[in-house]
Amino acid sequence: MKTHLLCLFILLLSLPMFAQTRLTGVSQNEINPSLLQGRWKARWISVPDEAANTYGVYHFRKSFSLDTLPERFLVHVTADNRYKLFLNGTMVSLGPARGDVYNWSYETVDLSPWLRKGVNVLAAVVWNFAEQKPLAQVSFNQTGFLMQGNTANEEVVNTDASWLCTINKAYAPWWKPVHGYYAVGACEQLDASLYPWGWEQPQYDDAGWKKARAGIEGAAKGARDYPGRLLVPRPIPPMEMKTERFQAVRRAQGITCPKDFPQKKVALHIPAHTEAVLLLDQKQLTTGYLTLLFSKGKGAEIRITYAEAMYEDKVDKTTKSYSLPVKGHRDSIEGKKMIGYEDRLLPDGGDGRSFTSLWWRTWRYVQLTITTAGEPLVVDDLYGTFTGYPFKQDITFAAPALPELNEMLSIGWRTARLCANETYMDCPYYEQLQYFGDTRIQAMVTMFNTRDTFMVKNALEQGRQSIVADGITMSRYPSYLHQFISSFSLWWICMGHDYWMYRGDEAYLKTLLPAYRGILSWYEQYLKPDASLAYVPHWFFADWSDDFPNGEPIREKEGNSAFQDLMYILTLDAAAPMEERFGMPSMAGHYREIATAMRNTIRAKYWNEAKGLFADTYEQKSYSQHVNSLAVLADVVKGDEAARVMSRCLADTSLAQATIYFRYYVHNALNKAGMGDQLLDNLQIWRDQMALGLTTWAEMPEPSRSDCHAWGASPNIEFYRILLGIDSAAPGFRKIRIAPSLGNLKEVSGSMPHPAGKVAVSYKIGKKGDLQVRIELPAGTSGTFCCKGTERELNEGISTFSIP
Repeated sequence: MKTHLLCLFILLLSLPMFAQTRLTGVSQNEINPSLLQGRWKARWISVPDEAANTYGVYHFRKSFSLDTLPERFLVHVTADNRYKLFLNGTMVSLGPARGDVYNWSYETVDLSPWLRKGVNVLAAVVWNFAEQKPLAQVSFNQTGFLMQGNTANEEVVNTDASWLCTINKAYAPWWKPVHGYYAVGACEQLDASLYPWGWEQPQYDDAGWKKARAGIEGAAKGARDYPGRLLVPRPIPPMEMKTERFQAVRRAQGITCPKDFPQKKVALHIPAHTEAVLLLDQKQLTTGYLTLLFSKGKGAEIRITYAEAMYEDKVDKTTKSYSLPVKGHRDSIEGKKMIGYEDRLLPDGGDGRSFTSLWWRTWRYVQLTITTAGEPLVVDDLYGTFTGYPFKQDITFAAPALPELNEMLSIGWRTARLCANETYMDCPYYEQLQYFGDTRIQAMVTMFNTRDTFMVKNALEQGRQSIVADGITMSRYPSYLHQFISSFSLWWICMGHDYWMYRGDEAYLKTLLPAYRGILSWYEQYLKPDASLAYVPHWFFADWSDDFPNGEPIREKEGNSAFQDLMYILTLDAAAPMEERFGMPSMAGHYREIATAMRNTIRAKYWNEAKGLFADTYEQKSYSQHVNSLAVLADVVKGDEAARVMSRCLADTSLAQATIYFRYYVHNALNKAGMGDQLLDNLQIWRDQMALGLTTWAEMPEPSRSDCHAWGASPNIEFYRILLGIDSAAPGFRKIRIAPSLGNLKEVSGSMPHPAGKVAVSYKIGKKGDLQVRIELPAGTSGTFCCKGTERELNEGISTFSIP
């Protein structure tokens, strides 16, 4: 992956508690240039006599001495599958950021804050879950650990046969079934009697450890004739880490809990020969590493079960294509049971034991099921450490008459945060996979709410990395199991156009144009003489509408699908201006020629005059909100006719209804048809979820498998783009269009980030019914204000005026 000057960060996390976090900068220009282009001196190391690709947890240690303390001590570190790195007992890094074998990330860490004169000890835990690994975890199918000093001064810590190693036999994979498709991998069983307690501490006696097996040297991506993992600097910052306490014990069986447990560190004593069940409530969904500190309890068993919600003993069969257990109100636990994945601990009777999951979990509810034998068990403490991509929200919003809008924004932002870690993710509990259809919306949430410069670009790049020889992207990436959703390749191109409009970066986007051409060429092979697409293969996901089998729009055997045709037109429309601006103008002309031919035939094929709507297929037997919204977005209908189509689209309940995901496109179509004022009247899906006590937006209307899907956070875009009316009118947001759609609101204001500063607006209906407007544009920009038939030019700085 091409890399630019970016900041990499390092973490300070104290064990056994992830109690502190400190971020310090290491800019990429500090990386030794020789390490960016050739082979390294350090070698990948592993444990001797251990199979290359088998489930295992391993430890590595290296002692080295320093006479003086350096101001900087940079090392580059990575592993397969993953690692946590400690220096003198303190965790200083974890990774690597997810990628693939052709783009294998390494973290750059400055160790100087934790160095001491004399002997220092580096220690790492490395795990390879082999066939038990998460679907998003790509592997070279060989366990390995690698550390390279940045210069000759740091090469004393290079990985080679001088490092010591051992197998941690305390771990085993642990599975507990959950409802629905699950791809996050095994949880952990830990037998405390086999654990090498204190292995990361300098005073630990490692005399019985073996010398590591040294394998192939590390090498940067681009090294000549290199057969191993191709190393690249980590393209994103490390994840945020923050301690979170559980808020309440909702159920306690077989034991009485102390007053302040679990909000504070209070010991919980479980007598011998006891079966105890504790249901803990975080009060809102979260993602994090759970830490349990315990003592005594030899022969006991502790099961830690994680769930987004509690389940009733009945199944919802209201949908046509699937059924799931009922969750009901998410705050309610009465008559409900816990169903979720879990970790299992087997205490050994020792004091001061600590369990922190190797990989993070997702939960609102955590259930501890504890069975003691002949010795009491003490739970010394229990808490979580929130982890997620370190987004910083930089927005304001106020609608005094509708406080629910701020609650929606808060829920949406939490959803977006929990669905972003080392990549964007469809959901944090079940899959943790970066699906490019979902990611387009997530990227827009990022650009409307933050100043982050890494995450959207990383997603675009990983889309490129997923492309196969046929020319299309995988549906999701990174993933070791290929899956193709052909429609998502088109949304990936549209995501690039979004990035262009809101962030610019034409030099980078120019490198993606060949990939875009490949995808559009792949589609073009299915173009029929009548300017329609034939049946496009693979999964053509559209939405989880109850009328769409497996989420696919209605298509005829020969193809004949308005949804297919309109998506292709929209993508051609997105690619053409990029080709014209910084690519091949002739290719832009070619795209426009195809789009025009298709657009000119849509009405003849799909329009039903009697209904005033576009049908899904030539046969005109089915109709959907999806197709009619896309027809508006693709300019097949415009102006008053577009408004009539959207009015019928919303009023006719016989149409296939858009669910949470596709509402993003329905709302965009409303706005384009001049009906943005109806946005606030079309938020019932979100109101329904709030009424059920959800703290994040679900994957679909009830019954929903996942309680957290970031595609539902589209109001965090549309409250700014439609309601406040702030939108980009030129690539890079260089020109700004302000066209508010206030509905019945009398007063609303807000601000959002812009590459040059911020855009802030305020609207208020005065006593005489006039609209009082205040707009602030950043330096170096200009804009246009459009509202109630009024249009006026805007300059940088503050503009105030009123409209009758």
